[in-house]
Amino acid sequence: MKGRAIALGQWRGHEAAALIEDGIVTDFLRDGDAPRPGTIYRAIADRPAKGQGGIFVRTPDGNGFLRQIKGISAGGSLLVQVNGYAEPGKAIPVTARLLFKSRYAIITPGAPGLNVSRSLRDDDRRDALTVLAKEVMQGRGALGLILRSACETADDADIARDVNEMADVARQVLGDEEGREPEKLVEGDSPHTLAWRDWPHPDTWADDPDAFDHFGVLKALEDMEKLDIPLDRDGSICVEPTRALVAVDVNTGADGQPAAGLRTNIEAARALPRLLRLRGLGGQIVMDLAPMPKKDRKTFESALRASFRKDPVETALVGWTPLGHYELQRKRDRLPVTGGNA
Repeated sequence: MKGRAIALGQWRGHEAAALIEDGIVTDFLRDGDAPRPGTIYRAIADRPAKGQGGIFVRTPDGNGFLRQIKGISAGGSLLVQVNGYAEPGKAIPVTARLLFKSRYAIITPGAPGLNVSRSLRDDDRRDALTVLAKEVMQGRGALGLILRSACETADDADIARDVNEMADVARQVLGDEEGREPEKLVEGDSPHTLAWRDWPHPDTWADDPDAFDHFGVLKALEDMEKLDIPLDRDGSICVEPTRALVAVDVNTGADGQPAAGLRTNIEAARALPRLLRLRGLGGQIVMDLAPMPKKDRKTFESALRASFRKDPVETALVGWTPLGHYELQRKRDRLPVTGGNA
């Protein structure tokens, strides 16, 4: 099945969306009971978290943790935005740097400036979008604008309408900071809205009760509940979330050739971003790789870096541990397929 398809539906009682590329499910978003990333609150500053470099804030959905303390006093109101999912038993991660995202634009309060996505390569289109941005944002004061890659083939009138709507929302929210009680001002986008916003240019858009079954989404999610996933040759990769971290074990299987370790590790590097996306996993990730000579580490690192380059989830490739494991740090902006805030 060639092409790019988006399937919308329900999964375990919650709204969900899947991206299918050339017949393979490559991304999956699901809703849950936790506050969605992107949600904006008027919060009340509570108490500094000694030794953690931040402060707790009160929101309508529970305590949040803000990694910022300068200029904030206990009891004062402030605007914060959810920027990830909380680990079990911990406060909601929030930021005071608000972003208003839509399909075509990102409005950046307090960071004025007009920018066009670097993934847009056509100079003529970039120039035209820059002119459009200046026209639309004239008189918007301290609001900045980033035009996203979806603008490349979009109608200018649609882009202008989208930018104006988001800028108006930003203005309204920024004017609602003062208050004595916590309040939710903006709800984060649902999986269906995120699919429309962040997965542009699908060949097929399926929104019916059988969409997940038709496109193999349910089978892919069943596979994600298995620990061991076979790789192209005899090797396998095991992705196992624990309370403290995500453990990734790579095995060559029956292949005993000298080059098997590097070959299998490269296959695992290529498979890992998709496996983490579909499982909704983040935090600390530690890879126990198949045995390979130290001289091959740079080759493996290059393959891993290339595989995460187009991954939408912010991931830091930390490097090698003293015991020879490879460590990554990944933002928690997805709900896990198993456990978590189901």
